[in-house]
Amino acid sequence: MIKKAVILAAGEGTRLKPFTENAPKAMIPVANKPVLEYVVNALVKSGIHNIVIVVGYKKESILEYFGDGNRFGAEIEYVTQKEQVGTAHALLQAEKYMEEDNFLVLPGDNIVDEKGIIPLIKEKHEMVLLVKKHPQPSKYGVVEIEEGVIKNIMEKPVEAKSNIVSTGIYKLNKKIWEILHDCAKKGIYDLTNVIQEAIRRGHILKAVENEGKWMDIVYPWDLIHVNAKILQEISYSTAGKIEENVVIKGKVCIGEDTVIRSGCYIVGPVVIGKNCEIGPNVCIFPSTSIGDNVTINPFTEIKNSILMEGVSIGSNSLILSSVIGKGCFIGTHFSTISGGSILKIGDEYTEVENIGAFVGDGTIIKSNVVLRPATRIGVECEIEVGNVVGGDIRSRCKVV
Repeated sequence: MIKKAVILAAGEGTRLKPFTENAPKAMIPVANKPVLEYVVNALVKSGIHNIVIVVGYKKESILEYFGDGNRFGAEIEYVTQKEQVGTAHALLQAEKYMEEDNFLVLPGDNIVDEKGIIPLIKEKHEMVLLVKKHPQPSKYGVVEIEEGVIKNIMEKPVEAKSNIVSTGIYKLNKKIWEILHDCAKKGIYDLTNVIQEAIRRGHILKAVENEGKWMDIVYPWDLIHVNAKILQEISYSTAGKIEENVVIKGKVCIGEDTVIRSGCYIVGPVVIGKNCEIGPNVCIFPSTSIGDNVTINPFTEIKNSILMEGVSIGSNSLILSSVIGKGCFIGTHFSTISGGSILKIGDEYTEVENIGAFVGDGTIIKSNVVLRPATRIGVECEIEVGNVVGGDIRSRCKVV
């Protein structure tokens, strides 16, 4: 029986900037919960309560949020990867905590559920990889399987030979530690390459297809799509104050001490956090998540978007298919335009459709500003009155 798991949550997530400038990728909120919380909850529901989390980049946010794990039904220990040089190197940091013959290894930046983990636990083989069919396999490690056994993992091939990809979720045996050390001596720090070496040495790696949830968030626009999917599963709950003449349709979750003012119109699925002030006369449409301590002023419309905690939105604004980072202050008559664009992230070009804007933490946008489709604004920027902005704005810049 598997009793312990390692979660790899040391990475930064550079392709998710600007949202990972102040927090690790694992702590980016989806439906008002950090991605890492979905991983912890999945393990607990699978019967695994002893968890080691490998932290590194901006680790303080993880330690502060999860603590000893008690409020999540877990016992959490932490180990630090001082340099983020690879997933295999991250796993090696947890070796002294893992005395068990077999254990699980999971990425901390993918959303999973217990339906995928439980079959992994029950599989009799010592080494197992959870795999998943994916419509865009070239973005991931493509897996070649013969009679249920993995023969090869090709990382991000130009032309994929199959649509089956690695989820990065493993059941491993203690024999892996020797291979990890041998690979580290050769400067091999990626876990996929270590697993390839294990296969080369004759270890059998069984493939188990994931029938549960597995969603990877690579780019900022993935947040919008994954958020929409997760919100489909929320349950209705109301803990705040709802004034007269408010219309609520569908699944809507409202947090404690939140006030929904008269004349608001909300169509779920929508989740609204604690201590928010919404309205009067605000429209919130499906697939929207609003964090704690958010203020949305009158005659504003929001649809298919994420507003992180501490955001303030001025009156007469329109926010479509966008992500607004923590602590942003946005003036009146603000608009994001949803549409298509071609974006460059690192060396990759990606075509996106029906996407609004992405605004980094602590940015101030003054009145009568319009953001074009796929605009990315860094953290702590300032956009002056009346600007029409497009493209990428670097962090701490001022647009006059």
